[in-house]
Amino acid sequence: MASIERAKVIEKAKIDPSSVYKHPRDVLADQALSREQKIDILKRWAYDAREIAVAEEENMQSASDKHHIVLEAILECLISLKTYSDQDQSPPTKQG
Repeated sequence: MASIERAKVIEKAKIDPSSVYKHPRDVLADQALSREQKIDILKRWAYDAREIAVAEEENMQSASDKHHIVLEAILECLISLKTYSDQDQSPPTKQG
């Protein structure tokens, strides 16, 4: 039964990481996750943070540095998992 509950938590984290983890480092610390699951969750979190940043730029939400700090922490975690992206090239959209 516990494995079913854990699977539900992992699926929830893949959809809305910040509802399961308080900080990106918590994803890294979760020993129950595989490396691939950690990468999936962190990439989703990065996408969400970029979406919020775009909305803030368009004055859809109040401006905040919180999301930029979170995005930086997420990228640091992804680098620590040895997932490299070409930081010198601009993504096709702000969301990456």
